[in-house]
This record gives sequence, C-alpha cells and structure tokens, in this order.
Amino acid sequence: MEEESIGIRLLKKGKHGIYKGIFSRIGIILLFFLIQTFILVGIYVKFQSFIPYYTVISSSFVIIMLLYLFNVEMNSSAKMTWMAVIMIVPIFGAALLLYTKMDLGHRALKYRLNKIISNTKKTIPQNPATIERLAKEDEGMVAIGKYLSRSGCFPVYENSGVTYFKSGEEKFKELLVQLRKAKKYIFLEYFIIDEGEMWGKVLEILAEKVKEGVDVRVMYDGTCEMSLLPHNYPKMLKKLGIKCRIFAPLTPFFSTLYNYRDHRKILIIDGHTAFTGGINLADEYINKIDRFGHWKDTAVMIKGNAVKSFILMFLQMWNMYERIPEFEKYLNYDIKKKYATKGFVIPYGDIPLDDDKVGEIVYMDILNRATKYVHIMTPYLILDGEMETALKFAAERGVDVKIILPGIPDKKYAFALAKTHYASLLASGVKIYEYTPGFVHAKVFVSDDIKAVVGTINLDYRSLYHHFECATYMYKTECISDIEEDFNETLNKCKQITKENVRKEKARIKIVGKLLKIISPLM
Repeated sequence: MEEESIGIRLLKKGKHGIYKGIFSRIGIILLFFLIQTFILVGIYVKFQSFIPYYTVISSSFVIIMLLYLFNVEMNSSAKMTWMAVIMIVPIFGAALLLYTKMDLGHRALKYRLNKIISNTKKTIPQNPATIERLAKEDEGMVAIGKYLSRSGCFPVYENSGVTYFKSGEEKFKELLVQLRKAKKYIFLEYFIIDEGEMWGKVLEILAEKVKEGVDVRVMYDGTCEMSLLPHNYPKMLKKLGIKCRIFAPLTPFFSTLYNYRDHRKILIIDGHTAFTGGINLADEYINKIDRFGHWKDTAVMIKGNAVKSFILMFLQMWNMYERIPEFEKYLNYDIKKKYATKGFVIPYGDIPLDDDKVGEIVYMDILNRATKYVHIMTPYLILDGEMETALKFAAERGVDVKIILPGIPDKKYAFALAKTHYASLLASGVKIYEYTPGFVHAKVFVSDDIKAVVGTINLDYRSLYHHFECATYMYKTECISDIEEDFNETLNKCKQITKENVRKEKARIKIVGKLLKIISPLM
C-alpha cells in the first residue's frame, strides 16, 4: 500500500474543538437574555405593586443610554442598532453594549498590536520618485496613496508585477509551484485552514521545505478551533518543524467571538512573492467539495518590492507574541529584477483597532472618482448608510455600477439582509446580479479599465468595521484587463435582478431581512 503523505497523516489526528464556541459571545447573549427574562417575570409575579417604579427607573435608564449613544464616537448605523436594542431590552442591551465596549479577552491584544503598529509605521519609506511619476498620471491616486501610507505604512510601489487568478483552482496550481521554489522562508496567514486535499498538499510541501532549512510559519484565526482544526494543532505542526500560532484564540465567556477576527489571506515566499485574495486553504475554495454549488473566488500573486507591505502586515501580527522584533531583517532589501513595465501597486491592510475604516474609504474613493464604470463582486451586501449612498450616487451620476452576488448563499440571514438593499439601489440605477451556478466569495472592485482592488474585504459590517483585512490596489497594471474580462464572463452566468423580482420576493425573506436589519451592525 502506498505510504500516506505527512499532510494526510497529520490531519487524521485529534478531534475538532467545538465547545469553546458555546462559551463565546453567543453564550454571553443567551445568559443576559435569560437573566433579564427572569428579572421581568419575577417582578411581574411577586412585585406587581413595584411595576410603576420599575417602569420609571427603566425609562430613565433608557434616556441616559440614548444620550450616551448620541455623544459616543460610533458609526451612525451601529448607533441606531444599539438604540433599538436598548429601548426594547434595556438591561440586556446595556449589558451587551458594555460587554462589547470592554473588549474582554482582547485588551492585551489591542495594546500589543497598537504598540507594534505604532513602532513600525515608518518601516517602509515611500519612494518620492514613484509618487512624482504617479502624480503625472493621476493626482487622485496620489491622494489615496498618501492616505494609505499615513494610515498604516502602505506605500505606492512600482517594479511589481501582479497576476490575477479567476478561480481557486488556478491560484492553488500556481501556489504549489511557487512553494516548491522557496529557499529562505514561507509565511502563511489565513482566516481558515481546513482538512482536505488543498491543505494536505500544501502541508506536504511545507514539511519538505522545513527539512531543507526553510523557515516556515503558519498563523490562522482562532475561529478555526471551533469546528475545523484540533485545539492542539500548533503542537502537531511543531513536530514537523513548522512554527504555528493561533490569532486570538477563543476564551470561554471572554471572547467577543465575531470581533477582531483575522480575516486576511496572505502567503509570502522569500520576500519576492506574495498571494492574497478571497481564497482560504480549504477544499470548497477549489471546488473539491460542493457546499453551495460552484464556488467562485479570486486571488492575485504579487512579485517584486510590493511584497514588503505584506511582510510588514504578517510580522506585525506574528510579533504580538515575540519580544525581539524581526522587521529590519525581513524588510531591509530592494528587488532589482524588473517585474512590470507599467502600473502602480499598493498592498494595504485594515485593522479594527483605530478610527480609520480603510477598506470602506478605498471602496468609496473608487466609486466617487469613477467616470465610466465600477464592477463589483462580493459575497455579502450588508451596507451602512455611507456605503449605500456612495453606490447610489455613482449610479445616479451616470456611472455603470454592477454588483455580482451569490445565487446560492452560504448564510441565509446574510442573503435576506442583502435583499433589503435591492429596492433602493435599483431605484438609483445600480444593477444587481446573482450568480446562478453557486456561491460568489470573490472580493473585487474594478473601475474604468485603470483601477482594481482584489483582497479579503467584503461589503459588510464584519469586514469594514470589525476584522483584520488586506487587499491589493492596482492602478494601470496589465492584469486589470483580466479582472474586467473575468467579471464579464461571470456576469454571463448570472441572473439580473429587477424591480419585479424584488416585488415578488417571498414574504418570509422580506420580513426576516427587515427584522435583521435592525441588528445588522452587531452580526
């Protein structure tokens, strides 16, 4: 019998950790709800004469909380949600707000990461000659470049090539080729790593590279502990010589489960090659298993100096647990090989620890500066007022705004929420399409044949406000035509949504969507 690979043998060990999810934010919500129910029932049954006093106290409490929300710095849509929750269930709502604001389980994380980011914001200097050449092309791009450089040390690069992959299968094939070429180090940072053929083949190469002396580091998000990987997986990888860390492991009753997740997908090889996009290391992303029909996803491979920004993002996250910084060791170099003849590249990240909503601002800047078209692929459409206004305004001034969404959703509640925006967007001229073969997981903006963003950032509250994200902004790079071509090919497999479709939508979906919209910023 043929000997099993290291990847397959390793993935057969251990049991998945699911118990921690019970004791996360969901557990807290249920606990507070039960407490408030008990209090209200108790007051009604045993202290009926005190109900008027409770009503006065409760009303006063609600007024105080509303005054607080009016004056606190918070997204306007989130404020409205908290107001509704607190007015309906004052004790539960206030406790949940306090719990969220306290960031239990994440204070140390926030402190360490903020300190690291602050100390490394000037690690990669902007080449002034690059900005001068960009200014001759587009002053608007210089402005967004300055913003990204200020927000997180993400300079504009030349001498960087970008290859676009229109499917997980394409990316996976090239990824294996590039991994086998590694000589010095391989860094992986993924939201999801799951058992199967994709991760098994990658793991096999990683184990071989460790034997060759390559420094291999793997980081994945703590939510993988809930149902995907054994809780002792880092120790299992360590036996192969692979350094592994879990970002923000889930802590019973002290994890704001949905906040501060590492939603990034980054793979770096030897400082000259990087991958990012929507594709995680799991078999549904390469259509080896069928979860929601055909899985449509995208990614990019970056070659050249622009890889430095991905190295910086990875090391900032990795070094939260290191006492000795390693940044200069990995960033003090310059690639002389010419990877591109034209165009500019800006890899960038977004973090939920500051007031800069980088992902949303980049998307809105593209919408506001577009003159011909903005074509979008996104799995979710859960918009705040600012983003919805930007989409509508672009369409109303004559820009061709098209959005491709899944035809088969992975989350029915998210699909219902997306549909609550359809009528308003269609009325302004935004064109909406659903991918009939299955699920669209791609996160793509392409505009006017000169701009494109491919990354991990969805059009929902999670990505725009609560997750660690990353993307690649491209201006006049050669692959932009490939991105637009892929959009149009995908469009041919979609059903266009009309006002009549919205009118005939099932009443159940309409009701669920409208109810969930009240609490959408909390989901």
